Amino acid sequence: MPVMIIAQLRFRDIERYRKYQSQFSNVFGKFNGKLLVADEKVQAIEGSDCPDKIVVLEFPDSESAEQFHNSLKYREISEDRKAGAHALVVQVKSFHNGGTFP
Repeated sequence: MPVMIIAQLRFRDIERYRKYQSQFSNVFGKFNGKLLVADEKVQAIEGSDCPDKIVVLEFPDSESAEQFHNSLKYREISEDRKAGAHALVVQVKSFHNGGTFP
């Protein structure tokens, strides 16, 4: 079953975040995932706690997502992400490939 990793980011050191961002594609490209969303112009349509950026990654299954997130290279570059932005990162199951609404 496909899964998504969704990150809500609030920047605190943009230079460190940009360093992470410049290395992300090279690391992510080695895994079987798709970058679906990476938006720094997030617009709140309800509520007031709007993050600075939303990222949505799709993987074919939870094992693939975990392999990416736990890989040595990603952990190395994620130090700059962690220094550069506060993040809420979650993994959720996708049902867009024929699942039903829960």
